[in-house]
Amino acid sequence: MIRHTVAFRLKHPAGSAEEVSFLADALVLKEIPSVRNFEQLRQTSPKNDFTFGFSMEFDDQAGYDAYNIHPDHVAFVRDRWVPDVESFLEIDYTKL
Repeated sequence: MIRHTVAFRLKHPAGSAEEVSFLADALVLKEIPSVRNFEQLRQTSPKNDFTFGFSMEFDDQAGYDAYNIHPDHVAFVRDRWVPDVESFLEIDYTKL
């Protein structure tokens, strides 16, 4: 199992229509067949300046690889992520 996570901050003001639209459009990721347990998260710690997180799981490396090249993921990254995300930290985990 691989848990793919990303913490990020958008370029848009909190509560703006652009923020709402980005989060709504990101839901396309949960429809990709190999994605399991997709979550959108609000970051609450004062220890960093990220505001949101996405978390999802894949059964194995093949599922993660399929996600990365899936047309919906590629389009989301190109059309929404790159233009709208100011900064991010991506972390992928496997169980010990």
